[in-house]
Amino acid sequence: MEGKSVIVLGGAGFLGSHLCERLLARGDNVLCLDNLHTGCLDNLVSLEGNPEFEFIKWDIIERFSIDRDIHEIYNLACPASPVHYQEDPISTMKTCVLGTLNFLELALEKSATFFQASTSEVYGDPDVHPQHEEYWGNVNPRGPRSCYDEGKRAAEALIFDFHRFHGLNIKVVRIFNTYGPRMRPDDGRVVSNFIVQSLKQNDITIYGDGSQTRSFCYVDDLIDGFIAMMEVDSSIVGPINLGNQNEFTVGELASLVVSLTSSTSKIVMMPLPQDDPRKRRPDISKAQSMLKWNPKVELEAGLLKTIEYFRVQEIH
Repeated sequence: MEGKSVIVLGGAGFLGSHLCERLLARGDNVLCLDNLHTGCLDNLVSLEGNPEFEFIKWDIIERFSIDRDIHEIYNLACPASPVHYQEDPISTMKTCVLGTLNFLELALEKSATFFQASTSEVYGDPDVHPQHEEYWGNVNPRGPRSCYDEGKRAAEALIFDFHRFHGLNIKVVRIFNTYGPRMRPDDGRVVSNFIVQSLKQNDITIYGDGSQTRSFCYVDDLIDGFIAMMEVDSSIVGPINLGNQNEFTVGELASLVVSLTSSTSKIVMMPLPQDDPRKRRPDISKAQSMLKWNPKVELEAGLLKTIEYFRVQEIH
């Protein structure tokens, strides 16, 4: 099949750069847009010189026009770590809502399929466990995380309105905790925090008592899910959860990272941030049945690859 013309929003970020590589490998022409707030050009080094790849520094809050056909738009543009999306919560909300609106309109103009990287954060601090797609969530609309949580919920509302009222082809996935090479050292989430602290022989800081749970999906598995979602029949629009079903406490993750890095770091407890979810595990039965997708990389194997990436970055 002849390659498609694809726009990846947030393509210089952790997930976006992996997606750009995968799309180029299958023969697509890829235009990467990123404002480099949390993305990094170093993530795109392997793509330099590829005639099918182009990077433009762009903030999706601004309208964008292009004079060629576009077949697919992947929206991965938004800081996903609480540390970063809370730095400028108004900008985060604008990215989620105005940015999404701008590129929904472009998708409509180009008759392109619009892919939304939504998030498990739409479930908030869930009362239902594991979380399934029909659950409406338990989100604090006025809390410090609401710029992201409610921003992503509003983005989903916009996307489904464009689908219902304009017939736009859409694909919506909800991403659960993902990790792997190209995470930022200052990402602020548990996997990168624990690895960096362990490699520096610093204390490992657990926020809360360590009993809160997460389910960790390796980046290659997640990108497989993206591609499967985009390639499945257009009648399947989502939302569909993508994540690993294996649930670990934060304390278990910390102990495993210390062991894998042979670190002397000690584990210390800090107060739990407001609205931090107590439990997080996806119900992926829809992804399994509709996309024939299952994560394959076990946590220890994925952590070893991620640790090696951070070692090469010379984290001291």
